[in-house]
Amino acid sequence: AATATGFAAGLNSVQTFTSSGTWTRPSGITKVIAYVTGAGGSGGPSEPGVQNGGGGGGGGTAIKLIDVSSISTSTITIGSGPPAVVAPSGSPGVAGGLSSWVDGTNTLTGNGGGGGRHPGNQVGGTAVGGTLNISGGWGGNANGTAMASGGGHSYWSAGGMGGISVGTAYNGQDGAYGSGGGGGCNSTSGDDSGAGGDGIIVVWEYK
Repeated sequence: AATATGFAAGLNSVQTFTSSGTWTRPSGITKVIAYVTGAGGSGGPSEPGVQNGGGGGGGGTAIKLIDVSSISTSTITIGSGPPAVVAPSGSPGVAGGLSSWVDGTNTLTGNGGGGGRHPGNQVGGTAVGGTLNISGGWGGNANGTAMASGGGHSYWSAGGMGGISVGTAYNGQDGAYGSGGGGGCNSTSGDDSGAGGDGIIVVWEYK
């Protein structure tokens, strides 16, 4: 089992980044736990009368305890979740962008999930640089005509639900916090996929 020592006190503060910028060490903070999650991929649109769309993959998450006693700033990059793909383009979903924490000593990267396809499913993003590197969930396989596939999960969120062939909910739902977008449903005209969720970085700060 992993252990961590040397904390002068408990959790002091939390910073959450949903856009790129700079993390600046608050006064008195000596250690942080950084969670770095890439963006989810967008789902695949449906092909009219032929095939449901597959879900996009979830973004990967790198987690690490970092001694920041001698680190004052870190460059924060937040991966963008790609927009929904409009049917009937026939194009697959688009991969999500990577997120990263770069402080000059440590580099943590959460890669984006892959874009959904039809037919087929898409892998989640990998992660590197963390003490714990968690891959994003796979997007669901495009299969059958009753319901399109959902997006892959991220560390933070379930993927967007795939479109269904009843009522009016034909388009795939958008992903959130690094999860993948759902696929579009196989209707007469074809339906749009869900967008991939943007990446996110959460920093827990300790004295």
